[in-house]
Amino acid sequence: MTKDNKPYSNIGATLAIAKASFRSIIRSPSAVVFSLAFPMIFIIVFANIGGGGVKVDVGVAKGCDTINPVYRALKKTGIVNLVTDQSAEAMNKNLAKGSIDAIIDVKPFVPMTPLSVDVQYSEASADKSGILKSVLNNVFYNMQSEQLKKIQSYSGIKIPPAVDLKETTISGRAYKYIDFILPGQLGFSLLSSGVFGTAFVFISLRLTLVIKRFFATPVKRYSIVLGEALARIVFSLLGALFIILIGHYAFGFTLIHGVVTVLNMLVLSAIGLIIFMGFGFTVSGIAKNESTVPPLSNIITLPQFLLSGTFFSVTAFPKWLQHISNVLPLTHLNDAMRKVAFEGAGLGDVSHQLFILLVWGIGVYAVAVKTFKWE
Repeated sequence: MTKDNKPYSNIGATLAIAKASFRSIIRSPSAVVFSLAFPMIFIIVFANIGGGGVKVDVGVAKGCDTINPVYRALKKTGIVNLVTDQSAEAMNKNLAKGSIDAIIDVKPFVPMTPLSVDVQYSEASADKSGILKSVLNNVFYNMQSEQLKKIQSYSGIKIPPAVDLKETTISGRAYKYIDFILPGQLGFSLLSSGVFGTAFVFISLRLTLVIKRFFATPVKRYSIVLGEALARIVFSLLGALFIILIGHYAFGFTLIHGVVTVLNMLVLSAIGLIIFMGFGFTVSGIAKNESTVPPLSNIITLPQFLLSGTFFSVTAFPKWLQHISNVLPLTHLNDAMRKVAFEGAGLGDVSHQLFILLVWGIGVYAVAVKTFKWE
């Protein structure tokens, strides 16, 4: 009870803490830089220089001859990533959406006849189609040269073509590099805000004895946590909305279902931020002082910035590194964001990614409960 005999409202206390914390966040230069400035700088840079770090993803049709010289040559190139772990139906859908750039089918070799190669391209990846055609022409030229070398005297002899190539192109939605880079930068912003922001706030409140002063009031502990969390969620969602709208109107970022897509992306942003805040709580509990927060936070954030498809496609990494990438929570948040934005997936369609994030959330908050300190 308060002195005017009205019951104390912890909900009111939570909202008051959230309001004060929100004001503190928007006045903090570091919060603005990590949540808005850095992601926007990367979006502007990568949107204008294109996708130098993205490989050409080529689906391998079921029944494709994988011991022929064309397949072996493509496998050796550093440009082409051969996709072999998808069903025929999934490949066709992904080709139409631009998630893979082409499908190749090499028929079994028949002696004395040209090697039969079928390639399907997609209008959704017109730029990648040109790259793949150039690679194939180089492979075919080398094969033709090898045939010529095997003939001791070929003057006046017509050399048959080494390859019988059949090419088709299906229609699809253009997949621009901004459609890849923006969800990654949004994840970058959320991870930075969740880990660095939360860790710095709570260790500062602890070291300056602000939390200790709270304990002299009727404020419950959960009100302090919820108030700070609510402020950071509101700030980060406003930042996410800003990034999405700038990306859409300034750079043509695809929002396949308009407002519905934006709302789904904001829901995913909130889920991701809540999980990343768990890392921040853990860091604030482990850190002895403010100077130890950056190195501990970087141990968590840097591997995810580099390996979770934030700047480069995960398929550009070696297979062993892809396995590590596919474990990280930011990888699944980025993947869910891209599916929702470009492919028009609903939240139910990204249940696999949400399940992985849920598992991470349970694990990280279990650790946070053990390590978090109030004083």
